Amino acid sequence: MFIYIVQPGDSLYTISVKYDIPIDRIRLANGLVRINIVPGQALLIPLSIYKVQPGDSIYTIAQMAYVPLQALINANPSIRPNALYPGMKITIPNISDFYITTLGYYALRSPELDRALVNDFAPYATFISLFEFHFSADGSLNVLDDTAAIQTAWSRRVNPLATITNLTQTGFSTDLTHQVLNNPDARNTLIENIYTIVSTKGYAGVNIDFERVSAEDRDLFSGFLRRLKERLQPEGYWLTIAVPAKTSDDIPWLLGYDYGAIGSVVDLMFIMTYDWHHGTSEAGPVAPINEVRRTIDYALQYVRRDKLLIGLPFYGYNWIVPYQPGSVAQALSNQNAVDLAMRYQVPIQYSQQYKSPFFEYVDENGLRHVVWFEDSRSISEKMLLIREYLLEGLGAWQLTLGFPEGPWLLTKFFRVKRV
Repeated sequence: MFIYIVQPGDSLYTISVKYDIPIDRIRLANGLVRINIVPGQALLIPLSIYKVQPGDSIYTIAQMAYVPLQALINANPSIRPNALYPGMKITIPNISDFYITTLGYYALRSPELDRALVNDFAPYATFISLFEFHFSADGSLNVLDDTAAIQTAWSRRVNPLATITNLTQTGFSTDLTHQVLNNPDARNTLIENIYTIVSTKGYAGVNIDFERVSAEDRDLFSGFLRRLKERLQPEGYWLTIAVPAKTSDDIPWLLGYDYGAIGSVVDLMFIMTYDWHHGTSEAGPVAPINEVRRTIDYALQYVRRDKLLIGLPFYGYNWIVPYQPGSVAQALSNQNAVDLAMRYQVPIQYSQQYKSPFFEYVDENGLRHVVWFEDSRSISEKMLLIREYLLEGLGAWQLTLGFPEGPWLLTKFFRVKRV
């Protein structure tokens, strides 16, 4: 597998001829509905043999294939790296010798759709975290129609997790979390209700997703997790958590999350390494590689690397520019972002600083837009970080958004653990 960047004048036909691959296979691997590709677009080419093109070098081929240069040389012992010629066939080595844990979030829809999605993602998932149970001020939890998803997960050797959130009709609630954490009765009721759901419905464990926890509730939140762990651990249930990305100890709105205390209790920590720019911010990369790296460096000061999962966003944002305070950018899947660039026939650019793609266009009303999203290049860079830091694995928000290139990339870089 390698990634080809569309050049001016390219078509799917010329690319298929260049690399001896059927057009339909390119379309399938990249989820293409439209065929009018644009310059700068990243196309995943699902081949293990690379056909050398004019101007190629062993170094540029290694970059396109996202493999170490020496590994590429070793996989082709009969080829002299400085004597490549057009048409020569280069074997791309298999580097999927790194086992990881994966966790995908899934917002339940209907039994039929739930079964289909879990079946589709089962080969690539260690855990599927079903979204979502939300709690009330008294510690009670809502009811979900989750039976089909749970049963399908187990039948496919995937561990289903119950996602517990502080989500309300107006968003994630700091006040609701504060009420429950500061009320011993409600707190204990919530712990018992979580245990009951996990034990009676057949979950493998739980994923805690309490967002916007306040600084004053920092220790109470860590204590809540400790007591929940004590309730779940005797029967072997998993305690996992989603936490916002932190790069230092002095970010005011993230003081509610004590990485050290949390990491000492939970089995796995999913870090939401995305939304550095978001719907209500100015335009910019959603998951810039420099910030992801800084987050990993910070987390490893407090949490064992075999507990850390890096979050991958299957989405981006479409901003109207110039930015107006109070405006809200439209969220869109990575696939829809590419389709939008093809619709408006605008080139896709790529920030080498942030390792993130983006493009600009003008709509039918004369409004200027900028779209930042993720593609096979930017996701590959994050997967390389997981290998570099020897982390436990990765997670994705969220599976219904889809990312056709995802399974190809995952199986290129990793093998999925079964637990």
